[in-house]
Amino acid sequence: MSKSKKNEKNPEQKKASLIAVFDPNSPGSGDQIYGLPFDLDTAKIVLLPAPWEVTVSYQSGTAKGPDAMLDASFQVDLYDVEYPELWKAGIWMAPVPEKWKKNSKRYRKQARDYMEWLLEGKPGNDQDYYEKVLQQIHQGCQEFNAWVRAQVAEYRTSGKLVILLGGDHSTPLGYYQALNDEQQPFGILHLDAHADLRPAYEDFEFSHASIMYNALKLPALTKLVQVGIRDYCDQEARLISDSDKKIVLFSDQELKNKLFNGETWAKLCAAIIKELPDRVFISIDIDHFDPALCPNTGTPVPGGNSFEMTTYLLSQLALSGKQVIGADLVEVAPGDDEWDANVGARLLYKLIGCLAKSNGLLTS
Repeated sequence: MSKSKKNEKNPEQKKASLIAVFDPNSPGSGDQIYGLPFDLDTAKIVLLPAPWEVTVSYQSGTAKGPDAMLDASFQVDLYDVEYPELWKAGIWMAPVPEKWKKNSKRYRKQARDYMEWLLEGKPGNDQDYYEKVLQQIHQGCQEFNAWVRAQVAEYRTSGKLVILLGGDHSTPLGYYQALNDEQQPFGILHLDAHADLRPAYEDFEFSHASIMYNALKLPALTKLVQVGIRDYCDQEARLISDSDKKIVLFSDQELKNKLFNGETWAKLCAAIIKELPDRVFISIDIDHFDPALCPNTGTPVPGGNSFEMTTYLLSQLALSGKQVIGADLVEVAPGDDEWDANVGARLLYKLIGCLAKSNGLLTS
C-alpha cells in the first residue's frame, strides 16, 4: 500500500477531523447549509432540493424555497436546547438543480395558460392544443418524479437519511415511490392546512393538491395521519370517512375545540402519535402554521399551529420509539422579506433533530 493511501482518512475519520476544527459559535458562512463543514461523504443527513412548482394554483414562489432556506440558514444558531450537538450528526445540502428550476418555469407557464383556458370554459376551437399541453405537463411531472425517486434511492442505498426541500407539495411523490420500492410498510404524518386528497386538481394528476391521493396508491403506505387540516372539499371528506381508518384526520377545528375545552397539547400529541405505525415519514407543508409564520406560501389559510406546537409534536415523535425514516418540508416561498424562509430554516433544523434523534445519531 502506498503512503498516500495509508494516510487517507475514511469518512468517519474525516468527519471527526472536521468536527474537531469547526467553531459552532462563529457566524454562519460558506456555501453549505447552516454554515456547516460537511460534504456528502461525511454527512449522515442529506437535504435534497426540489425546486418545482408547476401546478401551484394561487401564489407562486415555492420553487425558490430551497435557495431561500439555504440563505436564511446562516442566521440560525447551531445550539439547540433540545438537540445541543445536532450539527455533529453531519448535515449536507445537495446543490439546487438548475435543470429542474428551468423546467419548472417552462412547464409552469404552460400550466398557467391551461388554467386560463379552463377559466374561459374550455373553448372548443383550442381543445386539441390544450390536450397536448396537458400531456406535456403530465410527462414533465413524471420525469421530475422519476429524478427524485432515483436520487432518494441512491442516497438511501448509501446509508443516508434524506429530507426533501420543496418546491410545492407535489415534489415528494418520487420520495414516496422510492420508499415503496423498498417494500417495507410505512405511514405518513402529514402536517398541512389542506388534505391534498383530490384525484386531480385543475386536470393536473400530479397537482400539489393531489399528493396524498397519489401517495395512497402505493402498497407500502399503510397509514396517513393528517394534522391541522382546515381547508378541504366534500370529496376529500368522503374519502377520509370511507378509508376504514387508513386515513386518520385530526382537523384544526377538532384540535382547537379540545384545547379550548381543557385538553392539553401533550395529550393530543400522544393521541396523534398512537395512530402512527412503527415506521413514519414526516411531510410538512409550511401552511400548516398560522399564516403569520408563512404569509408568502402558496395557499395560506387562517388558523393553524404555532411554531412551538409543531416542534413539540416532532419532539414527542422522536422520543416515542417509532422510527422516523425521512421527511419533506415544502411550500416555503420567501416573498420580499424572506420571513417564510427564516421560519422554514428554523423548522428544518428541528425536523433534522427529530430525524437524528429517532435514528440514534445524537449522543446527547
